[in-house]
Amino acid sequence: MTDVASQTIALPGLEQPAEIIVDRWGIPHIRAATFRDIFFVQGFNIARDRLFQIDLWRKRGLGLMAGDYGPGFLAQDRAARLFLYRGGMAAEWAAYGHPQAEAICQAFADGINAYITMAVADPALLPPEFAAMGITPARWDAADVVRVRTHALTRNVDSEVLRARIAARASLATDLARRSLEPAWETTIPEGLDPVDIPEEVLDVYWLATVDPDISPERLAAKPEDAWAWTKVDDFDQVHQDAAAQGSNNWVVGGDRTATGRPILASDPHREYRLPSVRYVVHLTGPGINIIGATEPPTPGVFIGHNDHMAFGLTIFPMDQEDLYVYETDPANPDRYRYGDGWETMASLTETIPVRGAPAQDVVLKFTRHGAVVHQDPKSNRAYVVRTVWSEPGTSAYMGRLAYMDATSAFEFGMALKHWAAPTVNQICADLNGDIAWFAVGKTPRRPNWDGLMPVPGDGRYEWAGFHPPAALPSEINPEKGYFATANEMNLPSNYPYQDRKIGFEWSERSRSTRIHAVLDGQPAHTLDDSMALQCDIVSIPALRIQALMGDVPGEPAAQLRAWDGVLHANSPAAALFEVWWTKYLKPALLTRVSSVPTVRPLLAPGDNESLLAMLEAMEAPTQLLAKTLDGAHAACVKLLGPDAAAWQWGALHHGYFAHPLTRVSRVGRDVGKLPIGGSGSTPMNTMYRGTDFRLTVGASFRMVVDVGDWDNSRVINTPGQSGDPGSPHYDDMAPLWVSGAYVPMVFTRPAVEAAAALRITLNPG
Repeated sequence: MTDVASQTIALPGLEQPAEIIVDRWGIPHIRAATFRDIFFVQGFNIARDRLFQIDLWRKRGLGLMAGDYGPGFLAQDRAARLFLYRGGMAAEWAAYGHPQAEAICQAFADGINAYITMAVADPALLPPEFAAMGITPARWDAADVVRVRTHALTRNVDSEVLRARIAARASLATDLARRSLEPAWETTIPEGLDPVDIPEEVLDVYWLATVDPDISPERLAAKPEDAWAWTKVDDFDQVHQDAAAQGSNNWVVGGDRTATGRPILASDPHREYRLPSVRYVVHLTGPGINIIGATEPPTPGVFIGHNDHMAFGLTIFPMDQEDLYVYETDPANPDRYRYGDGWETMASLTETIPVRGAPAQDVVLKFTRHGAVVHQDPKSNRAYVVRTVWSEPGTSAYMGRLAYMDATSAFEFGMALKHWAAPTVNQICADLNGDIAWFAVGKTPRRPNWDGLMPVPGDGRYEWAGFHPPAALPSEINPEKGYFATANEMNLPSNYPYQDRKIGFEWSERSRSTRIHAVLDGQPAHTLDDSMALQCDIVSIPALRIQALMGDVPGEPAAQLRAWDGVLHANSPAAALFEVWWTKYLKPALLTRVSSVPTVRPLLAPGDNESLLAMLEAMEAPTQLLAKTLDGAHAACVKLLGPDAAAWQWGALHHGYFAHPLTRVSRVGRDVGKLPIGGSGSTPMNTMYRGTDFRLTVGASFRMVVDVGDWDNSRVINTPGQSGDPGSPHYDDMAPLWVSGAYVPMVFTRPAVEAAAALRITLNPG
C-alpha cells in the first residue's frame, strides 16, 4: 500500500468525529457517526471538491447570476425565477417519501456553508475561479437544494412547438420526418388551436431558463441598457444577443444468465459533456446507510449505484411532463386571458434582482392558473404558458432517491419509487436474493381529451386530470428472458393500454437498444467484462442498415463501405466516411425529399433516424441518391482529412472536448481535449456530436457496472475526473481511461477502501 496523505480539520457544526478517505481515483468515502453528519460531511466534501460548480448551479437556478456577472445575465435570472418551485415547503418535503428529507437537505447545506466559512477565513481554500471573477460563494439553505427545477429533463414542449410550426406550413405527416411517433399514432390539431398562432420566439424564455450559464467576454461587458438583448440560446447552448437529445443505457442481467450466478447491473446515463462532470461519485457510510454511486454535485445522497443489499440504475423513459398553453387575451388589457365563459387576470409578482456594477433591477413575473407566462403578443392578442410538473411538490430532479437509498430488496425498491416524480425514468435494480426488476416511474399528467403532442388552447377545454398513479405505469420483476435492458426506446409492453393512458409517443431511435439486446441475447454467461465492453460498443445499426442497400452503388467509396464491418472505431477510415455521409449528405437529401420549402425544411433538421432509415429502405431504387450523396461526402472527407482515404480516421474529426466554464474569459481553468473517440449517437457508446466540428455534445461521462454481492469487483468511470479544482490530479485523470474504454474499481468494503486510500481527512467537531 502506498503512503496515505493526511489532514485533520476542526469543523464547527459537526456532531461527532468523521472521516473522508479519498481513494487514488479521487472518489471520496465518507464515514460519519450520526445520520445527520453523513450529509453534513457530504456537503462539506462537495464544497471542498466542486465549490465553484455548485455555486454557479445555485445562482443560475435561483436567478442570481447578474449579481456576480453583470447586466448580461439579468434576462436569464428572470427566466429562471419563472420556473422556481413556489408551492408550500411542507408539501415539498413530504413528497420525497423520507421523514427526514428536509433535515437531510439542511445538513447538506450546512456542510457546504461550513466549508465556505473556512474558505472565506482562508482564501487559499477557495477555488481560483472566485478570485479570477472577483466574486464570493453564497451560503446555502435547505430549500435551495430542491426549489431549483430548471436543471431537470422534462418533455416535450419544444417538440410541440416545432410540430405546430411544421403543421402550419406543411402537414402533420411532414413532421414525422423530424420526429417519429410510437406506438403507431396519428395526432390531430386540437380544436381551437390555429398552428399559425405559434411564433418562432415563443420558447426563448423557456430555453433561457434551462440552459447552463454561458460566460463570454461580450456578455460580461454588457451595459444595463443592453440587459434585455441577451435572451437567445443558440444550437451550442450559448446565450447570445438577439441576432440537442438526452438519453441513457442500462441493463440488469439475472444470475441465471451470468458466469458467476450473481446479477450484474450496468448504468450509463447520458447527459451533456461538462467540466466538471455533471455526476460525482461518492460513498456514504453511517447509521442506517452504506451506499456508493453517482449523485448530482449540488444534491445529497446517491441515485445510481448500490448499497449493501442491492444495486440500481436508471435511464430516461420519455413520458410527457409539460404542455404549451395558448391564450386569447383581452385587447383592452393583455394581462387578462379568456378562461371558460369569462376572463381571468394573470398574477403578477415583482422581484428585485441585484446587478453587479449597476442598480438592482425590478422584474415582473406573470403566471396563469396553468403556470409561467413565457411570451406575450399584444398585437395578436395571444399569451403563452409552459405548464410543467415542476410546479408540483416533489419534482426536484432525482430527489426521489431519498426514499430508496436504504432499500433492501427489489420489492422495497419498487414501493419506494412511488415517491419518484422527475425526470421520468426506467429504474432497474437487482438484490442479493437474485431478484431483478424494472419500473417505469415519474409524475405524468393524465390528458383525457388530447395526446400532448401539440400546443392547446388555455381556455379550459384541455385540462390535466391529475396524474397517472404509479400502478398505471409498466413494471416487471424477474422476466422470463433473464434480463432487462433499456436505451430510451419505445419499450411499452405489447398489451399496454397506451390509447387510453397516452403517457408519451416520442422516444429515442432503436439503434442502441437493438444492438444491446442482440449482444445480451447472445451471452448466456454474461460477465462484468461483457457489460463494460457493451457500454463501450460502437457498432452502428444505421451503418449496417444502409450498407445492406448499397449493392449497386458504383465507385471506390461504396466498395470501401461495403467491405466495412460497421464499427465506428476512432481510427477507422470507413467510419469517418460513413458519418460524414449520413449526417451531412444523405440525411439532408432525404429531408429535402420530404420538403424543400424554405420555411419548412430547416425545421425538420437534423431529422429522425427511424423515419429516414425507413424511408430509404422503402425506396424502389435508392442507388442514384446513395451514389450522388456519397460522392459529395467523399469530396468533403478529402477536404477535411486529406487525399489519402486509407489514412482517414474518424477520431481525427470526432472528439471529446471539456471546456472550463470560464475558458473564454479567464485562464484560471484548463480545458480538457481534444480527445479522439469512436462511436456516434446511434451506438451503445453514445457519443453524440454537433455537425459543425464533430465535437461531442451528449453521452456517457459516467459509467458504472456492478457485480451484485461482490461489491468490490464493481467498476466505474467519471470523466474527465472527479474534482473541479484545476490544480487537482483528479481534475482530468479519468479522461484517458474514458477514451480507451477503461474503468477504475468502485471499492466498497472497509478493507478495500483502506487499501485504495490516497488521502485521509479526519474531521473533528470544532
